[in-house]
Amino acid sequence: MTTEPHQPAVPPVPSSAAAAVFRRALRDVLVLLAALAVLGVGVGALAAGQPGVWGALVGVGLALVFSGTTIVSMLVTSRASGARLAAVVLGAWLGKVLVVIVVLALIQDRDFYDRPVLAVVLLVGVVGSAVLDYRAVSRGRVPYVEPGVRQADAGPAHGGS
Repeated sequence: MTTEPHQPAVPPVPSSAAAAVFRRALRDVLVLLAALAVLGVGVGALAAGQPGVWGALVGVGLALVFSGTTIVSMLVTSRASGARLAAVVLGAWLGKVLVVIVVLALIQDRDFYDRPVLAVVLLVGVVGSAVLDYRAVSRGRVPYVEPGVRQADAGPAHGGS
């Protein structure tokens, strides 16, 4: 029987390294969406005039809401427990889906925007941000354990006495 005091479990990922990955993903997505706004507005204007411009702007805005909220929620909760992180990410996901549905329902019968331009810009924005998120995570240098913490300090390994 050991009399060591119970110590809380060490987070599996050091928050500073994980936060760096999330910051890179956010920066990359913002650069993508800024470029997509410029390109989308230009192509939208050529393809459909003023409605194409509005379609591109609405598409970029929805892509920002859809892609940015997950990254921001992960960045904000990078130091939180797994349960809190999951709750925030799930809440953010529900919120962004609700925002996208409400916006699309509100503009459904309007004619100020071009639907194909909106669809293409939104698709490129969401798929592009998913690719950039994957790239940031796969290239991120996040250690599996926190340096300087011994495994024995994380608590009993086998739970026996």
